[in-house]
Amino acid sequence: MIKYVSAAEAVKLIHSNDSVFIQGSTSIPEVLIAAMTERHAELRGVKLYSGFAVGAFDAPYCKPEYKDSFLVNSLFVANNIRKWMAAGYGQSIPAFLGEIPGLFRDGTIPIDVTLLNCSLPNEEGYCSFGISADLAFSAAECSKTIIAQINPHIPFSYGDALIHISKIDAAVEVDAPPVELPTPIPNEIETKIGGYIAEMIPDGATLQIGVGGIPNAVLSALRDHKHLGLHTEAMTDGVLPLLEAGIIDNSQKKVLPGITVGSLALGSKELYRYMDYRKDLLMKDVAWTNDPFRIRQNPKVMAVNSAVEVDLTGQICADSIGERIISGVGGQHDFMYGASLSEGGMNFIAIPSMTSRGESKIKPRLTPGAGVVTTRHMIQHVVTEYGVAHLKGRNLVERARELIRIAHPSVREELEREAAKRFGHSWNVCWRS
Repeated sequence: MIKYVSAAEAVKLIHSNDSVFIQGSTSIPEVLIAAMTERHAELRGVKLYSGFAVGAFDAPYCKPEYKDSFLVNSLFVANNIRKWMAAGYGQSIPAFLGEIPGLFRDGTIPIDVTLLNCSLPNEEGYCSFGISADLAFSAAECSKTIIAQINPHIPFSYGDALIHISKIDAAVEVDAPPVELPTPIPNEIETKIGGYIAEMIPDGATLQIGVGGIPNAVLSALRDHKHLGLHTEAMTDGVLPLLEAGIIDNSQKKVLPGITVGSLALGSKELYRYMDYRKDLLMKDVAWTNDPFRIRQNPKVMAVNSAVEVDLTGQICADSIGERIISGVGGQHDFMYGASLSEGGMNFIAIPSMTSRGESKIKPRLTPGAGVVTTRHMIQHVVTEYGVAHLKGRNLVERARELIRIAHPSVREELEREAAKRFGHSWNVCWRS
């Protein structure tokens, strides 16, 4: 039996100068966060660590008036803290998502307290926090104190994200559905991009698909494929039709054949219902899912990700707009690398040619201050609504020509002028017939 306490009582286990990890994905323990924030006058120098997350509203602890109480360290700049980070009330820690659990385990980032959002316990006394196993598993493993919301709306997922009630130091009864992130309906541009990529994905491929309209367009275009596998970081509603139709059957995977593998989930209640007590779906530690050398063991790994901008040599910025950090590296690098090593594997950056403000996403050079998430040495394909740029094995001039070909027509002339300045005589040489 769980002995419940109030949220106010539970967060008294947090002390000044503690390091506190907050579970993420769509499963932020909002009740515990609110109670912790209420104690701001009693606390000083509490270091807060959070990863990829979608919050229902802004994180209360980020407010300027609490800056002496809470020191915000983001491992991935989520929507609920983004504006406060931009205003200088917090810092981000650059790290590949797959390596962060190692930072907890070796003490580089020590964790004193972990805040979780868990399912009801099963008959054996285990609760699941399977919507977000990613960093939560390693944080809980390394934490001195675990405080958990016990929430009937959290699905019971198998894999790493299980914790016995005896390991929970304070439990709070909560009845609050996780944030829903329904599948966006792809627009015409996204549908074109998704179609180009789907045409290149063979039967029997193992998929890693990112989040958003374009990844969902790719998934929608795979309805006639066979024997696909899923070994991904983020599960979304877009995979449900393929799972339910048996198109994703995981039969040709080498790593956990027959099993769908993810590390976090972002979707609607339909996805969370699907995950509940499903033994052919495992939610794993992100250090495990995102290990490029484990990813490569699967055949035909197809990694599909997005970007903020791409330069003419193939450098990929996905975490910042100039100097302003808006997200994080996440697992893009891990899966792009793993796919490039996989037998028959391919990686893709999928982007519309223009931003919503009418600016080209393919640029002569990255915006000053922009970070490189995926290097030019790793990228194989960039896809826009104008086609596929094939970059693997091509020199810089060939890459520039490929990228200009799929840029928006209104900017191609300018891109060509900039390329001619950059590459000089080489720009006028016909390298390939």
